[in-house]
Amino acid sequence: MDNSICQAYEDEIQSLEEEVKLLTEMYEDCQQESTFFSDKEVLMSIKSFQREFQGEPKGHEFPSDLKAELESLETDLSFLMKFTGIQFTSHSKKTVEKTRNRTVQKHRLSGNCHSFSFQLEFQLLEMKNKEIVSVATTNLSIIMAFGEDSDVSKFVSSTEEQGSLLTFFRSLSSYTEWYEHRRCTFLHFK
Repeated sequence: MDNSICQAYEDEIQSLEEEVKLLTEMYEDCQQESTFFSDKEVLMSIKSFQREFQGEPKGHEFPSDLKAELESLETDLSFLMKFTGIQFTSHSKKTVEKTRNRTVQKHRLSGNCHSFSFQLEFQLLEMKNKEIVSVATTNLSIIMAFGEDSDVSKFVSSTEEQGSLLTFFRSLSSYTEWYEHRRCTFLHFK
């Protein structure tokens, strides 16, 4: 067989294996999260939910209000995606540790910003101390395909060390926007 056909099949097999791995992790995460609650707690939650929606709504919005709020949120999300150029294509969350005062969740995000794709893995550490809740990002890992651009690889390394998601997304949006402008300019002169 032709090498390009074999490579295409191998790429497809690898893609399917990754998808199976991701789905397996998502299933295990759902199973793990469902074991945190006893049958008694689940039944109490269901009864509480039923009482809340069978009686009069006490400060809760009606479904039509929820639909309007959802449409508003979708509009806001669409605006932010157009404004920043960042579009998320997938997200997965796995609870690694959950105690009374501490929760650790592992997140995986993938998406693209203009013409560049990215993948992030990080852990969110949520600590509760009385009424104060603090959240920190740890173990940030960024995977991007920028080729041999040393400035970008230095930026990614420093961002991983700092664990700053906000800095990453701000800088990514700005860099990719100007990269697109440069690319279009150079195409114009060719």
